[in-house]
Amino acid sequence: MSHFAAAVVRGRSGWTATEIDLSDAADVEDVADRLRDVDLNASVSLLFVESDDSYLAVLRLDEGEDLRVFGSDSAFVDESRLGKLLLGDLTIGGTIEPALEPTDAEDFAEDADDTEEEERPAADPTVNPIGDADLLADLGVSAHHLLELCATDGLMPADVTAEICQVIGCADEVEELREA
Repeated sequence: MSHFAAAVVRGRSGWTATEIDLSDAADVEDVADRLRDVDLNASVSLLFVESDDSYLAVLRLDEGEDLRVFGSDSAFVDESRLGKLLLGDLTIGGTIEPALEPTDAEDFAEDADDTEEEERPAADPTVNPIGDADLLADLGVSAHHLLELCATDGLMPADVTAEICQVIGCADEVEELREA
């Protein structure tokens, strides 16, 4: 499986982006350490991991602490070593922890029903997001919007990353990194 891992950190001078090599990462804590090392003084550190044009994982550290993780699809855990490494801790007793609790899922469905049919892109019913869908809410990407992006049929992980980065204000930095 091929992947792209972009660390995006917000420090005193704004957002910066750096590519991180995860090929020899031992576990999710090793990945978190690599993210911390990008800028030890960053107020917010994000890692966007896109794998095989199918999966997206987002990791977040605030002030270098409290790792939060989100995955676009639980299938990533079963499909690759990288998926298991990044998202494997989101399992409870061998069961995948969903990104939405049942009551949240009902609210999400109701919100989706409020949107006019022609405005909504087609949803992929096979997608099963996991983890903390709220991890970007304070940066302007609500859980609803993140889940909607991940469920949009035909939207690639790179497109989701680009949309998120556009909202939070680091799209140029990630695009420059992608083109390098």
